[in-house]
Amino acid sequence: MRFVTAVLLAAVCFGTTGTAQALGPEASAASVGAARILIGGGALGLLALIPIFAGRRRGAAGTPAAPVADVATRHPLPAWLLVAIGAAGVLAYQPAFFAGTAANGVAVGTVVALGSAPVITGGLDWALRRRYPGHRWAIATAVATLGVGILAAATGGGGAAGADPFGLAASLGAGASYAVYTLAAKALLDRGWSGTSSMGALFGTAAVFSVPLLATTDASWLATGPGLAMALWLGLVTTTVAYLLFGYGLGGLAPATVATLTLAEPLTAGVLGVALLGESLTVGAVLGLLVLATGIVVLATANPGRRPRLVTT
Repeated sequence: MRFVTAVLLAAVCFGTTGTAQALGPEASAASVGAARILIGGGALGLLALIPIFAGRRRGAAGTPAAPVADVATRHPLPAWLLVAIGAAGVLAYQPAFFAGTAANGVAVGTVVALGSAPVITGGLDWALRRRYPGHRWAIATAVATLGVGILAAATGGGGAAGADPFGLAASLGAGASYAVYTLAAKALLDRGWSGTSSMGALFGTAAVFSVPLLATTDASWLATGPGLAMALWLGLVTTTVAYLLFGYGLGGLAPATVATLTLAEPLTAGVLGVALLGESLTVGAVLGLLVLATGIVVLATANPGRRPRLVTT
């Protein structure tokens, strides 16, 4: 249960992103995203390096003291390549997500990106690891995704009819990017890395590459008090703290399960919008939140002792 709780707390942190941006100054999505990864990813990278400087043998160095049995067979890719692939997923997620919402609106963009992430994660994990997430996961994911769809349609209006194909592809790309860095992190955890080391490696690498990205945007908002406060919250809370919790939970759960549990993010965002931003919810939005919460509860109350079923060919 502690792994489920950690992932749900991570999703709560993720869910404060929209509220923090709404309360902060005007800034482009690209600039905010790059600053978030630079601050949050940089902090994760530094945390991962602390055990190295402290002279510890296990953890952040990424060289486990006791490798997991048969790891070479299950993860033939070298660790540095897994880190590179995961960091690429981290960097690709935000521009893909914002491109999707810009093309088709927040409603369609959100439901395609967030709704596809658990499905793609589970599908890739099944294809690469021959590990079926289970029928309970499939049911919970279907229910939670339906809730996201109802919520997005009720709060953003519109529908998928006539949607821009490029925007849909971008939103699916965001879901796939999430799946990529989640599975890369899980592969590192299976090699014996700690949650801090795996998240620090992925996000620390992404932070390095976010520097030139931030330099190409108008970052003058960072020089203001509200702008700096927003950047620190987005970086340290919605990234550093959130992904420390995410990495811990991922260590004890299947990637597909984690992806579905993080759908608590829009649930949190909806509640905060009402409580802090004075937003009102329609009957449809309330229904969407209830359906979404039902799907999460179905998965969160699963027997923690059950493992994903291996499927051999």
